[in-house]
Amino acid sequence: MSIITPIKRYLPHELHTRIHAVKLYRSEHDISFVCRRYKVSKSSLLRWNKRYDGTPGSLMDHSHRPRTPHPNSHTPEEIKWVRNLVRRTPDISCPELWWKLHRKKGYHRHPGSLRRLLIRLGLRPGKAASTKEKHVPMPYDTPTSLGVKWQMDVKYVPATCYASQDGQKFYQYTMIDEAARKRFIYPYMEQSSASTCDFIRRAILFFKYVPAIIQTDNGSEFTYTRKTDRIHPMDALCQKICIEHKLIRPRTPRHNGKVERSHRNDQERFYNHLSFYSYNDLLYQMSNYLYRSNRIPSRVLSWLTPEEMTKKLMPISSPRKAPKLPENIMDFIYGDVSV
Repeated sequence: MSIITPIKRYLPHELHTRIHAVKLYRSEHDISFVCRRYKVSKSSLLRWNKRYDGTPGSLMDHSHRPRTPHPNSHTPEEIKWVRNLVRRTPDISCPELWWKLHRKKGYHRHPGSLRRLLIRLGLRPGKAASTKEKHVPMPYDTPTSLGVKWQMDVKYVPATCYASQDGQKFYQYTMIDEAARKRFIYPYMEQSSASTCDFIRRAILFFKYVPAIIQTDNGSEFTYTRKTDRIHPMDALCQKICIEHKLIRPRTPRHNGKVERSHRNDQERFYNHLSFYSYNDLLYQMSNYLYRSNRIPSRVLSWLTPEEMTKKLMPISSPRKAPKLPENIMDFIYGDVSV
């Protein structure tokens, strides 16, 4: 039977232990005996003996904060930049804040350093320790070129953002390219197969190329939830445009993790501060947010924006071109499409 050796961790000695260890050493003058009994090191015991003057306060731990600032610490001018920008845009995210400082002020520090500064200044809350067991993901083959796979999902627009009282519901359709993380979002007043087909056409117009795969969950707006011989409208559209429709495992949203994670960012960056009065108002504000979200740097992209990553991957990728667009764009959105 194997014996598991516990991990040794440093635990500071309590104050009464230090006092009794010093008193015993001064009475016995046997340093090895005192170290074995109180399980302390020789250097610590000698240091305590030198500091002890008969009062408990002499053996208490002092502050470990440096007396002089580190030469690489944030300068007062940089701290002023951060405070002013956060004061003007209090809802700004840390990556977006870093990007604006980097482009406009020549801020050269790592985004992690900026986040620690925000926490230290009290401008952002620290991350609370999680008691939930962390999920270890399986290896996932993320495409390295454009147009290989898109992920699509639907997010319910929170009712608290709608200022009217008519009870109308709104839905955000989202499409994301796995390689560049560039997204396209569009609002609808119903969650249906018709909205799905309309959104796919608009996404092709936005990205200007046709993907090989579109990956979705098993919602009724993407596929039939019961056995039937009918072909779902989305599957029929994908067959016309030569796109493979891939379904993830039921009740496993992490398999569509990239678009799910983007929805959490939308909630934090957009919907927590949104108030709209009509569908046209939501459409206008969502289009502005789409422009903004595709220009926020991401750590998984080596702190490039989705737009920059798209330009970087475009020369080495060969995405399929979109179908020839008619002069009237609405004919393409609502009409029959074939390649």
